[in-house]
Amino acid sequence: MPLITSAGVGSGLDLESIIKASVDAENVPKLQMFASKQESLKVELSSLGEIKSAISKLKDTVEKLADPKNFGKRIANITQPSSGDIIKVTPTSDISVGNFKVAVTQLAQGSRAVSADGAFSSVDDVVSASGGTLTFAAGTDKSFNLNVTAGMTLGELRDAINADDTNFGVTANIINTGGAGGSKLVLSSNVTGSNNDLVVTSDSAELDAIETYDDTNNPSGGMTTADDDKARDAKMTIDGLEVVSSSNTFKDAVQDMTITALAVSGDETNGYDTAKLNIDYDRESVTKLIDSFIADYNNLIGNIGFQTRIGKPLNGDASMRSLDDQLVTALSTPLTNAGPFKSIFDIGLGINNEGYLEKSTLVRSLNEAMDNNFDDIGTAFAGENGVAKQLESLLGNYVDSDGLIKQRETNLNGQLDDLEDDVLNHEFRMASLEERLRKQYAGLDVLIAQMQQTQSYLGAQLANLPGFTKSK
Repeated sequence: MPLITSAGVGSGLDLESIIKASVDAENVPKLQMFASKQESLKVELSSLGEIKSAISKLKDTVEKLADPKNFGKRIANITQPSSGDIIKVTPTSDISVGNFKVAVTQLAQGSRAVSADGAFSSVDDVVSASGGTLTFAAGTDKSFNLNVTAGMTLGELRDAINADDTNFGVTANIINTGGAGGSKLVLSSNVTGSNNDLVVTSDSAELDAIETYDDTNNPSGGMTTADDDKARDAKMTIDGLEVVSSSNTFKDAVQDMTITALAVSGDETNGYDTAKLNIDYDRESVTKLIDSFIADYNNLIGNIGFQTRIGKPLNGDASMRSLDDQLVTALSTPLTNAGPFKSIFDIGLGINNEGYLEKSTLVRSLNEAMDNNFDDIGTAFAGENGVAKQLESLLGNYVDSDGLIKQRETNLNGQLDDLEDDVLNHEFRMASLEERLRKQYAGLDVLIAQMQQTQSYLGAQLANLPGFTKSK
């Protein structure tokens, strides 16, 4: 028998309202309880997420503080001469601080070779009728070979040199003099340093005009390299001492420092201008890092205070109280091998009455600590027993993949999943309850309808009896 979906049709009773009221009495309180629990779990997850984000941000900064390299940086302060910029400097963390006077007396250059007057009248002159091989070399380890095809012109030779994939740094150009000199082939090498002149040789007499000779040995009218065009070293004086480099980069001329020569500073006759170079600790980057640490630490303390106040889901949370206490304990770690600093509070930091970290001058200021014991500040944070090392481990216990907050998030998400299952099970039970009530009330509906039909029948029969009078 199909389920009656509109109860009360037969009897005329409002059975739909009765069924709905019966189901609601069971359903509504449960749904309200589920909604309340879901909201509570989500709010707790959100609060934990805020704390976790603050911890992660602090941990990122702490990891930088735990790296000794961030305290070993040096900065080069250069006062260039009035003639212009002559040097740039890259110090390493190993260099000692100090002051230097630097003058650039010669820049390094590669060599340049020029073809002889009248060797070529135009770019269309044929270099070789039968072809051959040119070999280009500079120094002891730079060379490449170029195949010269039969009938190749001077212009085509230039293009072939510049386009060769094995070319180590030779540039070919053609200068049209417009006079008796004709068109000159100019070869420039980027290989700098004394005795690294470009040398061009060939396997064919037809290519003699491309071969290189110096200006005193040019028996066959080949390309020459004038004295001013020869490859040469760079030279500079550092505190009056001359140093030489095959390139414009001087590595370890001052130990653990790279100086790049940019321009010659004057001349020998009138005297060379000097640049004043000061190598100092990179105080600014360390100060910014410590400022970030203070800001991120205070952000975490503020978040813990906000999320644990009355009315918040983490109010009275034991793990949050424990984290707060452990943070202070980590900051108070006794230091070793950090010079005069016995704790982090000796370098110019302190904790105020509200638990926030701040710069303090009760013992000494941070600037004073940097002035007198810069390297010890690095030890205070990044040393074996440094504060950053302690905090890095502590914070990792909370936010790493197996940390306490991750475990709680997993647990709360699990409860949300279970709650969804409970809601589905409850909806099934409510559907079953409604179905059962409808079956029960369907039977009642039919019974009452039958009774009403019987009543009507009996009334009609009685009305037909002689002497029967219907009551008024």
